[in-house]
Amino acid sequence: MYEVKKVLIMGSGPIQIGQAAEFDYSGSQACLSLREEGITTVLVNSNPATIMTEPDIADIIYIEPLTPEIVAKIIERERPDGILPTMGGQTGLNIASSLHVMGVLDEYNVRVLGTQIEAIKKGEDRDSFANLMKEINEPIPASKAATSVPDAVDAANKIGYPVIIRPAYTLGGGGGGIASNDEELESVVRHGLQLSMIHQVLIEKSVIGWYEIEYEVMRDSADNCITVCSMENIDPMGIHTGESMVVAPAQTLSDRDNQMLKSASLKIIRALGIEGGCNIQFALHPETREYMVIEVNPRVSRSSALASKATGYPIARVAAKIAIGKTLDEIPNSVTKKTPASFEPALDYVVIKIPRWPFDKFRDADPTIGTQMKSTGEVMAIGRTVEEALQKAVRSLDIGREGLRGTGERDIDRIKENLITPTDKRLFYIIDALKAGISIEDISRLTKINPFFIEKIKNIVRNSGKIDI
Repeated sequence: MYEVKKVLIMGSGPIQIGQAAEFDYSGSQACLSLREEGITTVLVNSNPATIMTEPDIADIIYIEPLTPEIVAKIIERERPDGILPTMGGQTGLNIASSLHVMGVLDEYNVRVLGTQIEAIKKGEDRDSFANLMKEINEPIPASKAATSVPDAVDAANKIGYPVIIRPAYTLGGGGGGIASNDEELESVVRHGLQLSMIHQVLIEKSVIGWYEIEYEVMRDSADNCITVCSMENIDPMGIHTGESMVVAPAQTLSDRDNQMLKSASLKIIRALGIEGGCNIQFALHPETREYMVIEVNPRVSRSSALASKATGYPIARVAAKIAIGKTLDEIPNSVTKKTPASFEPALDYVVIKIPRWPFDKFRDADPTIGTQMKSTGEVMAIGRTVEEALQKAVRSLDIGREGLRGTGERDIDRIKENLITPTDKRLFYIIDALKAGISIEDISRLTKINPFFIEKIKNIVRNSGKIDI
């Protein structure tokens, strides 16, 4: 372990549309984890409504604006030995990066704990990330970073439309989007450049319609790595993972696919030099099984919270201990009480996450979902089968549905329109489509959803007539 007596932890600030409270969960875990080690925790968060600002969670609490200038003043006053930026979402990473550039961390001899600034830059700076993937021979979609609208237009025309725009250092796909021509591109890029901390966007060849697979990976300072959980997005690429229904563990991967992506995940986390938790997203071609590396979150993320709760493996708690120098084999699993954190969890059940959108409250909002998050929360359900977990998740959404039922739409053309255009109700239009006699293959072609999951939904429809639901 490092000689650390006092650590500054940053929260993620107020809960906004496009963010849930996953960072409050992670930050609270981290505070308690460091307290177990006898370390004084200094917490700064502008949101007094979160549990992490309770005295039972942190030792010293600042409810102040989350800006580099304010955090610098807190550092000057508290003189922490280290700063833990990876528990505060994108806000934490951005502030830590700014403090590094400002020279504050060097001035007060504050050590960045866990994942270092250089690793954060490689994961968040789109150009650096693309270059690193090329160095380690991991496939990525054709892409080019741009810092101006003309550069972006030039890049898109060389790559070929449609393209995906991904701003650097943003959360929830903020400022990103899909463009099919120069006019659409210019509109998205202008907004993306404004939101990006370094005024940079990545113009990337679209892989819309491919399957999206995620891996939650842990690494310590001794280069021990484990895969905590695989997750499969039921919705295809083109829909932000935070907007997608997600199932854990991945259901449709062959053993070869799983080993291929798992090996790539471990290779990537080692190349980035991340110490702690990391989420890696892949696009997988439905037919050729070719894969592309889409994105890496060099921090505890929304998916980390899901993986934690799905597996019972406390990712943020373990990551906090890794940050102060402990290795995975030295950290006891707080759930089993017997095995160390170096043991990978095994799931003999199915977990499904469904986002909760606020369109019932914001009725004039566009209900179309895509690369930018609009959900304000999510539900998680556990079952022995996909069907059971899906039914439980729908009931938990608190939208007046006791189970998976259709919208009642019978017009075939309108049903197909709602299958093609993803909204918060597309899951229920799939029920309408099945009842209208549209085949699983046609529904898959229109939605780009794996036929496996449509078959599971059909099982629910098939049995709904046998019981009163």
